[in-house]
Amino acid sequence: MTAPRSAGQRAGGRSTGQAAGHRSTGQAAGYRAGFACFVGRPNAGKSTLTNAIVGQKIAITSNKPQTTRHVIRAVLHRPDSQLVLVDTPGLHRPRTLLGERLNDLVRQTWSEVDVIGLCIPADEPIGRGDRFITGELAELKAKVLAVVTKTDLVDRKRLAEQLLAVSELGDFAEVVPVSAVSGHQVDTLVDVMTGYLPSSPQLYPDDMLTDEPEQILVAELIREAALEGVRDELPHSIAVVVEEMIPEDRLMKIYADVYVERSSQKAIVIGARASRLKDVGIRARQQIEELLGTRVYLDLHVRVAKDWQRDPKQLRKLGF
Repeated sequence: MTAPRSAGQRAGGRSTGQAAGHRSTGQAAGYRAGFACFVGRPNAGKSTLTNAIVGQKIAITSNKPQTTRHVIRAVLHRPDSQLVLVDTPGLHRPRTLLGERLNDLVRQTWSEVDVIGLCIPADEPIGRGDRFITGELAELKAKVLAVVTKTDLVDRKRLAEQLLAVSELGDFAEVVPVSAVSGHQVDTLVDVMTGYLPSSPQLYPDDMLTDEPEQILVAELIREAALEGVRDELPHSIAVVVEEMIPEDRLMKIYADVYVERSSQKAIVIGARASRLKDVGIRARQQIEELLGTRVYLDLHVRVAKDWQRDPKQLRKLGF
């Protein structure tokens, strides 16, 4: 996994547009550009909010904690600014080597962005995890906002109480309530975040939405599909590696392996007469076709990598 590029580094993703750092024709005076990230406990709505701001699915989402494992950079282009959102894993108490590495990745990201939005769900009481993260953020140079997410799940009275509790949690530059599902205040949040970005020429080409390689995005979409309907202990045991992507006559052939840690988990993922794996393939293919804009042939195989979350060699093989 790689940390987010700093403003001085270059984009190298799916676009073939102009070089990063190049001021496009007609770029407004007083233009701002920089990096921001959403942080918080697992399942606080960070990835859903990232997708809502960009207007396209960049980061995978699930109701299972610790869904996000990679740093995903999503680029929002505006006439007067460019906001590069860095989606990160949720900070959590690690129980495996993978968990330790994900936490290290989160902290490294925090140290390199201009603005941080601490996401706290409106429908959950503030807990020890929120206080712990707030304390860690207080040591950083970045401007820290509090973002009260999932406001569509509570009434006005509960939201007012949560906003007051959040404002007393720490010394935030601003407290912004938002709903990624309904879109309420999403534009307002973007206005607030871009207002704290430094003056800078744009960092990424006009047509770039993310600098994440297509193979990683495809693997994440397959993993998201595989997370649906599995038992609570399975999500953390699933990893996906795309072995090949072969374009052929308006068709993309994709060969991918779904890894689990035990043979019993393999049976669960495959399902009776491969019914579950077939459903995973159908869901994933639809999402991948939307992402790539072409028809997709998807070939999935389930493999066992014993205790891969705790094995440094297996972690490297799986991209961690």
